[in-house]
Amino acid sequence: MNDLKERRQRAIADLIRSGTLSSQEELAERLSGLGFAVTQATISRDLDQIGAVKVRRPGGLSYALPEQVQGAPAPRLATLLRDFVRSIDTAANLVVVKTPPGSAHLIGVALDQSDYAEIVGTICGDDTIFIACGSSAIAAELATKLRSAAGKLQ
Repeated sequence: MNDLKERRQRAIADLIRSGTLSSQEELAERLSGLGFAVTQATISRDLDQIGAVKVRRPGGLSYALPEQVQGAPAPRLATLLRDFVRSIDTAANLVVVKTPPGSAHLIGVALDQSDYAEIVGTICGDDTIFIACGSSAIAAELATKLRSAAGKLQ
């Protein structure tokens, strides 16, 4: 992910955490005030990538981040796996996930937020994610689950 995109997505997350944002237009205005020139399509992609969802609150609907929603599932993990994963392999007790350049962190965050008990931790590079598991058998089981979720049965 490039630096501008990271800074913009951090700004969006900060704006969501600090107040009630009910529309993409409102978010565009606030981002413009912070010096970010954005289109509606960019905002829509950014909201999707950071896992923002609309929730009902007193006064209407507004955006929330996954950590702000009790019991929220990992943000669209299956979609992210389908859209960005190139391969899923195992190496001893690791599951190795390959992605296009700049996409590993996005999937790593979703994996960290998931409820997969097999995941001990993740390390993300630019296009590779190492998922540590307790044993090679557990890694193989997790790889099978992730391939299935990604629609990449190998």
